[in-house]
Amino acid sequence: MECRCPGDACGSGPAAGFNFRRSLIVSIIIRQEEPQDFEAVFGLIRQAFEGEEHSDHREQFLVERLRNSDAFVPELSLVAETGGTLAGHILLTKVKIVSDCAEEAGSLALAPVAVLPAYQGNGIGARLIRAAHEKAREMGFGSVILLGHPAYYPKFGYRPLKEFGIKLPFDVPDECCMAIELTEGALCNIKRGTRMSGACFKKTY
Repeated sequence: MECRCPGDACGSGPAAGFNFRRSLIVSIIIRQEEPQDFEAVFGLIRQAFEGEEHSDHREQFLVERLRNSDAFVPELSLVAETGGTLAGHILLTKVKIVSDCAEEAGSLALAPVAVLPAYQGNGIGARLIRAAHEKAREMGFGSVILLGHPAYYPKFGYRPLKEFGIKLPFDVPDECCMAIELTEGALCNIKRGTRMSGACFKKTY
């Protein structure tokens, strides 16, 4: 089963090819999203997922809901700007891993990362992911969890979620469930017999 998710519309996966706009991109600025960007980001995400087969094409509404939730961290909603155009966006939001004995550990969920179709294949998605990781680490977050393409995210350090004994609270292929430790031992040190809230994940051993 192929697995694509709201984190995959960045044109950097196995099928990504050369883009004619590559030579037109002089510089890319990664910065925090501002309120005046919301409308452009809504359209950006909609366009990024229009051609995605494994999508409900409502990722832009997901971002709006997350912005208005307690899980939202403004510093972790980033945009990529080039030549005055917002070409990409990434969002990390807070989640909790909760043990069977009610102990909790904070984490982040990555969803979505999106790049305008005309700018895909230029590494913008990769730059957004790395910038989001760096900012999250600076802010003291120890890990990020996602549901995404198993051939793409491992190059950023993501490993199968089952290696950490964590399970998503819905039925998806194991190979699509991944996590990265931004600080060593952030997930391995979670006590056994743990589960998850927000986008709630469960510790299974």
